[in-house]
Amino acid sequence: MKKEKIGRIARGCFGVCAVLAAVAGIFRETLPQESARVVLPVLCVCMLLSAVVWERCLSRRLSDFSNDICETVNALMEGREPENFHPYEESEISRAQGKLLQYYEKMKDGQRQSEEDRQVLQELVSDISHQVKTPTANIVMFTEILRSHSLTEEKRGEFLRMMEVQIEKLNFLMESLIKISRLETGTFVLQVKENSLYQTIAGAVEGVWAKAEKKSIRLEVDCDSRTVVKHDPKWTAEAIGNILDNAVKYTPEGGQIQINVRPWQFYTRIDISDTGIGIAEEHYHDVFRRFYRAPEAAAQEGVGLGLYLARGIINRQKGYISVKSKPGEGTTFSVYLLN
Repeated sequence: MKKEKIGRIARGCFGVCAVLAAVAGIFRETLPQESARVVLPVLCVCMLLSAVVWERCLSRRLSDFSNDICETVNALMEGREPENFHPYEESEISRAQGKLLQYYEKMKDGQRQSEEDRQVLQELVSDISHQVKTPTANIVMFTEILRSHSLTEEKRGEFLRMMEVQIEKLNFLMESLIKISRLETGTFVLQVKENSLYQTIAGAVEGVWAKAEKKSIRLEVDCDSRTVVKHDPKWTAEAIGNILDNAVKYTPEGGQIQINVRPWQFYTRIDISDTGIGIAEEHYHDVFRRFYRAPEAAAQEGVGLGLYLARGIINRQKGYISVKSKPGEGTTFSVYLLN
């Protein structure tokens, strides 16, 4: 109310100046010279006084505007809401305060994102340290045994093979962590465009064919060779390959893995079904966590990164993955790619 009153006074002074200027012009033309000598100086004085009042009002208004802005900035720096903020007023100060609050919210969002990124990085470093520790310790132990013990050639060969397994595990872990790092930091670019889904699935199947054949697991694919979907062939093959690799690991010898592709209205659905050990319903979300290993899967090789990577790759193509399973009967992972 105080600001509105000052504004009215200022506008009134401006109006008085305009009226006096007009009156002075009229008097100059109509009054006799003697009367004009008296009236015109009085009018000039009135105009001067009006100008002074106008300047004072304008100065006061600018001072109030400056004080309000300073109070808004101070409140935001202290993390509290400005006391004199009126978002629904159509005034200069309200618009300026609104812009400051928008900028403040963007800064807070940036800080929150930085904190989340820092937390993710800490967790990743911790996970890397934990996962690398075991194979590294085993390699050191086997090296000491080979160096300080007299062993037969057969035993020496056995320890060397065990070292090779640990080195392969370490190498696989490092490659997976590099992929995770690229995925989470956005340093890789997905080339999402119309591509043959049949060829992509064929590439994924090729990567697990030897392992499946070794366990006498039957692999069947039902996909129209003309099916075309928007996706990145390389990274999508990586995601599907990770799901297939898990299916081969947890399906007993003589089992079956079936891949079915069905076009939907908005998505193309890829069902990857196995006759493996299955997943309990309460662990549906857990299997997509980084480094998660179910107790029943502890005997199998792996570090628990395949499904985490698969979901990240598919999500970044605006798709998603779901899971349905029955322990002891098998599991179906469904990959949905946006048409």
